[in-house]
Amino acid sequence: MTPAIDERERIRAAMDRILDGTPQTSNGALTIVALAQEADVPRNALTQRHLDLKNDFYERVKERGATPDAEARLRKTIVKLKETIANKNEELDQLRADVPALVRTVNQLTLENQLLREALAQPASNVLAFRNRQSPHPND
Repeated sequence: MTPAIDERERIRAAMDRILDGTPQTSNGALTIVALAQEADVPRNALTQRHLDLKNDFYERVKERGATPDAEARLRKTIVKLKETIANKNEELDQLRADVPALVRTVNQLTLENQLLREALAQPASNVLAFRNRQSPHPND
């Protein structure tokens, strides 16, 4: 596909609009995707044909001291993930601390269960079985 004659000029104009904070057709993010959308060119125009303009765009973003949106999103994600890891580590430490107490409880219950089974297996000396006596008189 042959690039449009005015493609470079459109990219430069789009760069100026985005960096000035006045995008017309994109979300104004400091990304190549937004720049391509703003310039109405395919993304590969910046990644393959006009690398100098792509590099210029990133250099101008860097000079302004602005953090690209993708980097800002990644930094927020990193912070959230670090918090999640810290919470999970705290939870894991608590679970590890609970294990010995649970093992002791299981052992105690197993011993008690065994003692109860042994007691049930032995005949009780204080329990008497009633014999079924038949009365000589049916009305008794």
